[in-house]
Amino acid sequence: MPNLHTALPVVGMVGGGQLARMTQQAAIALGVEFKVLADSAIDSAALVTANTAVGDYRDFDDLAAFAASCDVVTFDHEHVPLAHIEKLASSGVLVYPGTHALPYVQDKIQMRERLEALGAPIPRWRPVETVEQVNDFAATHGWPVIAKAASGGYDGKGVWLLNTSDDASSLLAHREFRLFVEENVAFTRELAALVARTPSGKSVAWPVVETVQRDGICVEVIAPALALDDAKAKAAQQLALRIADELDVVGLLAVELFDAAAGVLVNELAMRPHNSGHWTINGSVTSQFEQHLRAVLDWPLGDTAATAPVTVMANVLGGDDGNQGLANRLPEVLVDPDLHVHLYGKAVRPGRKIGHVNICGDDVESLRARAGRAADRLRGGQL
Repeated sequence: MPNLHTALPVVGMVGGGQLARMTQQAAIALGVEFKVLADSAIDSAALVTANTAVGDYRDFDDLAAFAASCDVVTFDHEHVPLAHIEKLASSGVLVYPGTHALPYVQDKIQMRERLEALGAPIPRWRPVETVEQVNDFAATHGWPVIAKAASGGYDGKGVWLLNTSDDASSLLAHREFRLFVEENVAFTRELAALVARTPSGKSVAWPVVETVQRDGICVEVIAPALALDDAKAKAAQQLALRIADELDVVGLLAVELFDAAAGVLVNELAMRPHNSGHWTINGSVTSQFEQHLRAVLDWPLGDTAATAPVTVMANVLGGDDGNQGLANRLPEVLVDPDLHVHLYGKAVRPGRKIGHVNICGDDVESLRARAGRAADRLRGGQL
């Protein structure tokens, strides 16, 4: 139901994390009423969103009650049971991304099967249930191999490097989840291609970015990716746009990629605003969060051009001295007048993503150093 004060539509987002928090900021500028279904009143988005409902996304009644007050429902995570989404959609609720697309991010085995059917470049892989199957795969493709859980993994969780048959035996002995293995790709770096698509099929792509991982967590994004061949960059964008079309994605699609000698290979998909797109808040004409709202509302999409030659994003991870230590350090970081700090209002825990910093300019090494120092200082290091 439209906002009675503005007659503009109401967008509801299931999930109260930092992605919803930053989408709320974009909704304010557009005048769109934004609602959040959060697990708790102290979730990141709940702290800044007036129209917050507290409920369990796994409970259909909670979802249905929330959706009843929205024109469109979307997500800041991919964990809502598909049966619930199907039931909402069948009752007439506009849910984006929808039931045609979401299975491919909820189940990574289905994702790889679908990408393989599309002829998309992916690492060689197979689902496994036994040590013998892992050994057979390794006999063909070599050790080590990468094992992944079919669902639920993020920030390095649900991913294992298996160097030997004994490693495989140990993992399979304790697993309570479906697994697949894939070849250990010899890539030079990781890239991400971010696109947006509307229900009517309009789509746009941002510049391809380079992502830097440490211990399975993205710590830095460089936009655009450094020294990326124009042909490879265009191929990555076109691949992401084609996947969005083929899977009927509505909203944001992030395609995580390996940059390998033979070309780019798809690693993972995400159908929501994504960590690799946080740079767009300050470094693009249209941020990923505004674009996601435009897309799910089937409004014209915004310009994805960069506003500076280079933007660097550094994730801020939690340190050891809690929120008070963070508050004390923030003014020190803000001495750099070009730095944009985005904190998520989360309780600080060691290693937890609690914010990010963006900086735009033309000297990439200087920008990386300044963003890295700021993120490290916010965590508790030295400037």
